[in-house]
Amino acid sequence: MRLYSYFRSSAAYRVRIALGLKGLSYDYLAVHLLKDGGQQLQPDFRRLSPDALVPVLEDDGHVLTQSLAIIEYLEETRPEPALLPATPAERARVRALALNIACDIHPLNNLRVLKYLKNPLGIDQQGRDEWYRHWVEGGLVALERMLAGSPATGLCCHGDQPTLADLCLVPQVYNARRLKANLDGMPTVVRIADHCAALPAFQAAHPDAQPDAE
Repeated sequence: MRLYSYFRSSAAYRVRIALGLKGLSYDYLAVHLLKDGGQQLQPDFRRLSPDALVPVLEDDGHVLTQSLAIIEYLEETRPEPALLPATPAERARVRALALNIACDIHPLNNLRVLKYLKNPLGIDQQGRDEWYRHWVEGGLVALERMLAGSPATGLCCHGDQPTLADLCLVPQVYNARRLKANLDGMPTVVRIADHCAALPAFQAAHPDAQPDAE
């Protein structure tokens, strides 16, 4: 099993957590998104990932892209410990929480969007930071309402064991803090993220623990 990853990529971070929770070993292949004009744009990597995005997972002859698809593949091929709960309604809730982050928050603040705001649009660093915080803070406020208002929320987003939702939450909160987003008024989001981040699999997946960390 080979994981093409960038240490600060939220999407790759999710997959590293999933691999850790399931106790799976893998070779780590760093793809630096800034060096050499962006190593993800080089032809060899584009053959694996036509959209030039990390992560990519190679397993048993399969080349898999998109973090949530990779995690669901791992869930189906290595079902223990489960990252999705037992019933359809519970799984739908966990997926909704995960997609709130992966589809509604993250795409507006990932690296290629921020780079486009800089060039060609010419938005300065202050403007890009304001863009980032606007969308992240608004999205996490909505997530707070989803979590705080549900009896299904426990130590983690759903119950007391990590699920797909927590794999998305922790990387998003990590990057929100790194870019100085205001997390006041989101006590449930912060509590869950801090609880999960202290678990061994999450610690091993942390950006600072990766071979390409700078």
